[in-house]
Amino acid sequence: MPVTSVIGLQWGDEAKGKIVDLLTGQHEIVVRYQGGSNAGHTVVVGGESFKLSLIPSGIFRPSVQCVIAGGVVLNPKSLLAEIDDLTGRGVQVAENLMISDRAHVVLPWHFDEDRLLDRLCGAGEAIGTTMRGIGPCYRDKVGRSLAVRLGDMYRDDFPQRIEQIVEAKKKILAGLGATPDEITLDGTKIAEEYGGYAARLAPHVADTTAYLLDAVEAGKKILFEGAQGALLDIDHGTFPFVTSSNSSGVGVPSGSGVPGRHVTRVVGILKAYTTRVGGGPFPTEQDNATGQHIRDRGNEYGTVTRRPRRCGWFDAVAARYTTRLSGVDELAVMLLDVLDELPELKICTAYELNGKQITDFPSHVEDLRRVQPVYETLPGWQQDTTSLRRAGDLPENATKYLARLSQLLDRPIGIVSVGPDREQTILMEK
Repeated sequence: MPVTSVIGLQWGDEAKGKIVDLLTGQHEIVVRYQGGSNAGHTVVVGGESFKLSLIPSGIFRPSVQCVIAGGVVLNPKSLLAEIDDLTGRGVQVAENLMISDRAHVVLPWHFDEDRLLDRLCGAGEAIGTTMRGIGPCYRDKVGRSLAVRLGDMYRDDFPQRIEQIVEAKKKILAGLGATPDEITLDGTKIAEEYGGYAARLAPHVADTTAYLLDAVEAGKKILFEGAQGALLDIDHGTFPFVTSSNSSGVGVPSGSGVPGRHVTRVVGILKAYTTRVGGGPFPTEQDNATGQHIRDRGNEYGTVTRRPRRCGWFDAVAARYTTRLSGVDELAVMLLDVLDELPELKICTAYELNGKQITDFPSHVEDLRRVQPVYETLPGWQQDTTSLRRAGDLPENATKYLARLSQLLDRPIGIVSVGPDREQTILMEK
């Protein structure tokens, strides 16, 4: 039975939610395995737009089991708000949502640490934190001593545990430069508040690792939904301008507990151009009228933060790297329609670094900052594609553009998106 993984291959925001929603119909279980409420997945169903941060994008099909696995860091308040919004709009969120008791919990001091660290280190280029406590929560997870997992919230000693951590965190916040007025943590109130969240989430909490291992052994059809993008991977991305988890394909086993050998199909998601949010080098960035045109046409503003995204030409060097890193079998090219009006398009096929042309993606951020993109220019198609549903109906130049991307990445393109709605999708002939 197929076990599929959907991975963003750029700096996030590749429209993964749409593809997950599309592929959910072929699967029985959809799993979110890393990241937190810093993710923003938009799914458009019947013209109605839904924005998700923690709940898997498969939630719109009631027969599918959605799983938030142990690699996710969980803000219970945000998750409950998401559940309430969906149920208020007629989406079923009951037995079809399961949450790992191993997921680490984002707590009030994590927001304080995010804010204070940003203030302390914010004089230079911003790493791009969403200020949602994700990094500090992952830091506590690795540090272990001050970490809280969802399962801990159902233990009798949970209030005492919170009190102990609060006392330690007050000292840490003071060390980060917080004034006495800024240190407002109250262990009793936090334990009561989060105890309330735990009570509401209790029907969904389970050992998802055991559930998923049973599922793969039973031949269930499982879909893994990645958050962010592979270039933001904590180990393999453009460090330090990355997220705090393994957002490339290598994160599936560690985040879900399912060994990688069970994954039989990896779909890599790419925009037909490139964007990124926050600081860090971006070789093909177009800080000009072309970049603004792409931003406006593609509504390139963060789902979670509404920050304007930096926009530029397609970077085949970076995409080839992440395609290989994530073990991609086939590609889904998104937002092709955003390029409909441009008279010509550029693709970065190599970099120049220290007087030499290279096609490998640099491992150090300062080398990436110094590269000069080597471009290949293709003619645009200047024709509306949003109403097209068959590959054979695409303009000739659009077909050539897609073929060149496939050639450069050495992978077939299986899906092309020409608009945000589920129906605005072209399945390419194989």
